[in-house]
Amino acid sequence: MAQINFGGVMEEVVTRDEFPLTRAQEVLKEHVIAVIGYGVQGPAQALNSRDNGLNIIIGQRKNSPTWEKAIQDGWIPGKTLFDIEEAASKGTIICYLLSDAAQIEAWSTIKKHLTKGKTLCFSHGFGIAYADKTNIVPPSDVNVVLVAPKGSGRSVRQNFLEGRGINSSYAVYQDATGNAHDIVCALGVGVGSGYLFKTNFKNEVTSDLLGERGVLMGAIAGLMEAQYNILRKHGHSPSEAFNETVEEATQSLYPLIGENGMDWMFANCSTTAQRGALDWKNKFKQAVEPIFEDLYNSVVSGNEADCSITSNSQPDYREKLQQELDAIKNSEIWQAGAKVRELRPERTKTDK
Repeated sequence: MAQINFGGVMEEVVTRDEFPLTRAQEVLKEHVIAVIGYGVQGPAQALNSRDNGLNIIIGQRKNSPTWEKAIQDGWIPGKTLFDIEEAASKGTIICYLLSDAAQIEAWSTIKKHLTKGKTLCFSHGFGIAYADKTNIVPPSDVNVVLVAPKGSGRSVRQNFLEGRGINSSYAVYQDATGNAHDIVCALGVGVGSGYLFKTNFKNEVTSDLLGERGVLMGAIAGLMEAQYNILRKHGHSPSEAFNETVEEATQSLYPLIGENGMDWMFANCSTTAQRGALDWKNKFKQAVEPIFEDLYNSVVSGNEADCSITSNSQPDYREKLQQELDAIKNSEIWQAGAKVRELRPERTKTDK
């Protein structure tokens, strides 16, 4: 592992220098990696790993939309695509990438195929960290590890195709074979990680649930709606309100932050923008820090896990979820956004 200075704090991380793809291929050359689930993370991790020369098979419910998607992606029924139980029986490494609720439902099927020496890999700490709620308790004679890309499945795949990597956290919960660390690092390299940083299952799920409810999705959606609504309330057009709230952020400023940092983005804006942003930044920080503290406590207490398990296990969950998503889609701000995206000029061959 490499010692890297992160803002004055030294961390041990795994980079491609000490764990190149050739080493990952060597570690995993005798393994069959069964990716269980082909929904959010499954396609990206499976395709990236396949493209990196690893032996991948898919486990998915037959005749489902995701089964058909797997076929479209080149997985062959009876050869590299199987139902969940058959894939679990064939895999020496089982990457358990079903949703949290589906993991609970399918656990009895997976557990009986976790024979001695196999490896069970997660991309989210939920099932293990909240074992008292999920009843996901692996046998003691298997490895239990985690590789959690810090991005959506779509981003994991897109970055890989563009020759870049999404950073991932990794953890070893149970080392039954003595080489679980090498296996998890190899899996992380296989899915295309930029670098791997160490965590544990509890920390991963805590930071993940906080982030999803916070700046990654929940908080940013709320901030955007609030600013848009204020602009509209005071007579600004939908086009102006959306462009000033979302379009400029996502198409101009956020990419600059990702590429060069917040300080660089501030330094390359107008002096008026700089002064206003610096004056108001701490006001927003002071306003939302108590909310983040409440959210963190809700995650650590298990309340967020309870809410997730309860709601996601309801028979009408998907129907109710779609109603909530439709409400967002049909709101004025995102209807305006759809029109703005439609009006973006198409890239020319020169642009591409």
